[in-house]
Amino acid sequence: MVDRRIKKICKILVDYSTKIKKGEKAIISADVAAKDMVLELYKLLLQRGAHVSIDIGLPNEAKIFYTYAKKHQLKHFPKIEFLRMKDTDAVFIIGAPENMRELAKVDTTKISLRHRITKLISDWRVEKTKWVIFEYPTKAMAKLAGVDLKEFSNFVFNSCLLNWKKFSESMKLFKRKEDRVNKVRIVGKNTDLRFSIKGRKAVVGDGTYNMPDGEVFTSVVENSANGHIYFEIPAVNMGNVVEGVYLEFKKGKVVRENARKNKNFLTKILNTDNGSRRLGEFGIGLNYNIKRSTKQILFDEKIGGTIHLAVGRSYKETKGKNESAIHWDFIKDLRKEGRVYFDGKLVMEKGKWLI
Repeated sequence: MVDRRIKKICKILVDYSTKIKKGEKAIISADVAAKDMVLELYKLLLQRGAHVSIDIGLPNEAKIFYTYAKKHQLKHFPKIEFLRMKDTDAVFIIGAPENMRELAKVDTTKISLRHRITKLISDWRVEKTKWVIFEYPTKAMAKLAGVDLKEFSNFVFNSCLLNWKKFSESMKLFKRKEDRVNKVRIVGKNTDLRFSIKGRKAVVGDGTYNMPDGEVFTSVVENSANGHIYFEIPAVNMGNVVEGVYLEFKKGKVVRENARKNKNFLTKILNTDNGSRRLGEFGIGLNYNIKRSTKQILFDEKIGGTIHLAVGRSYKETKGKNESAIHWDFIKDLRKEGRVYFDGKLVMEKGKWLI
């Protein structure tokens, strides 16, 4: 018997997030542990008249590839996959990891190389299709979050089953405000960072791309960041948990980085390419149904009372110009100690927005 909450989520993804129409072509890309949800989603898409194909990922598939693939295989561009993406209207990505550290010991230079090779495909998906990501709760995800599966499942569904149309309207207030802002200043624990978002476009994250959602994000003027910032919430990338991240910026570039745990990994990712030490995104977390860190970015960047900054690629829809093979979010918790200023005016204090 499929959990009724899964059925509700599928309906949100099909009828709200992507607004699937008869005759559209859709891909469901999912991990095998999410098979119950995949089949429910498949059924609903067929009922809406879509043409649907399913891609299922297997546990350790990525680890085996990066462990054994030679350089010519890593550099091979999958033309068929690209042509297929160009012929797709909507992509549903349903993650259900059974090992959160599958890629933790994999050579990150191999992963970075592969990401650069397949960037054209991911860019097409992001910019040209209707896409949405959902993380189906698994024991591995629950363990990383420090709770049992039942508690984690309740957390996931509670953060998703919202009145998204109503929530979207409230977030548009932040967008209208942010679109008029020039300078941003963030102050908090071991933090005093300034940057500009002048001329950039804020985007409302209202469940049409990520589920759960609940953020307003924009890009950062590439050479404008100056100062330093400390991130209380752990950052996770390819199964590697980096804690106590500290970044110093000068003229838009990270000139010094530190971390309490996994500093070498942090440095390696920041050295990926010319754009990986510059900011690609400034985001505001507004989903107050998400109250705690799970060490999983889809949830953590939406925590109400936080902001996040991503190094690397900026989104073209925000008028960002930074190019990179990476996009890595770091989350600053401002609920106990923190302030945000827009053009010198206090707009957030201790997690509460004054807009």
